[in-house]
Amino acid sequence: MRLQSVMPALVAGIHAKTMRRVEGKASKRFALAWMAGTSPAMTAGVFLSIVILAAPALADEAFVTAQGADALSIVDLAKMQTVATLPIGGKPAGVAVSRDGARAFITSPEGKFLTVIDAATRTIEKRIPVEGGPLGVAASPDGKRVYVADLYGRRLVEIVLAGGAQRSVGVGAMASGVAVAPDGKTIIVADRDDNALSLIDAATFSRAATIPVGKHPFGVTIDASSARAYSANVESDDVSVVDLATRKVIATLKCGSRPYTVALAKGRVFVANQHGDSVSVFDAESLAPLETIKVGEYPEGLAVSGDGARVYVANWFSNELWAVDAQTLKVLGKAETGDGPRAFGAFIRDAD
Repeated sequence: MRLQSVMPALVAGIHAKTMRRVEGKASKRFALAWMAGTSPAMTAGVFLSIVILAAPALADEAFVTAQGADALSIVDLAKMQTVATLPIGGKPAGVAVSRDGARAFITSPEGKFLTVIDAATRTIEKRIPVEGGPLGVAASPDGKRVYVADLYGRRLVEIVLAGGAQRSVGVGAMASGVAVAPDGKTIIVADRDDNALSLIDAATFSRAATIPVGKHPFGVTIDASSARAYSANVESDDVSVVDLATRKVIATLKCGSRPYTVALAKGRVFVANQHGDSVSVFDAESLAPLETIKVGEYPEGLAVSGDGARVYVANWFSNELWAVDAQTLKVLGKAETGDGPRAFGAFIRDAD
């Protein structure tokens, strides 16, 4: 049973302090998200962490931001087991693994920084200050630039990794998710409180269009052909399908309660429904609904294996990462993570 006080919050726009009572146990768990426009203090004193490391990666891995633990859980996807934990700080939420698998980028909205991680050695390379509320993050196809949505500053920040130069372009209110088209030409930003997407021309780094979508878009993704974008609209319980050539919504998919993120695999659209404890599945061509998969409690992050065979679901309240077969839609395995896994972004590293 979940008791929830609905208050404006930094991350999802729906959760502030949430109390969960687990049936059959005399225990209560508090999950913390930030109040919009505020920055609560860190837990008293010095931030202490234990780093648990295993041998460098030989298999596909998931880089899961564990917000409650202020850490990053690295999960071996062949074993479905957490094999390393890195202290991050600043309530980490957003994540992007570069397409070559060399680096992972982690946003810390409360700490106001981006952490750059050497993915092969599982070590922190550096932390880059980003003012405001850095949340959504995506890397350019060549891995030379990182794009960070500033939740408070109505802007998208571009960071050039060689040298660290930063510049920004204006977007809408409460900028949340970020996605870069595979061809590298277009960047999409979810403007949560404007109920719209900002379309950014990557070459000029300018805002080329604003596209109205459903209510409170949060997670966004773009298909492999760079033709369509998808936004999960938290408060209208739907997904907007956008034609990037015409810059118009061409379909709206009704989902479960509070859809948060979208992933694409095997010709299907997968949507994580926070309040439904489920993933909605649609045919990507016909857009017809196919299935609703029950998963862990409060699913948030969704990502796909490099071969498209599996979809991974980070379940914030049950502290688990689930693997789902993208074809059969069967649950294949579960891994325990650090407390409060958000994994908001492209969090899978393909060892190949």
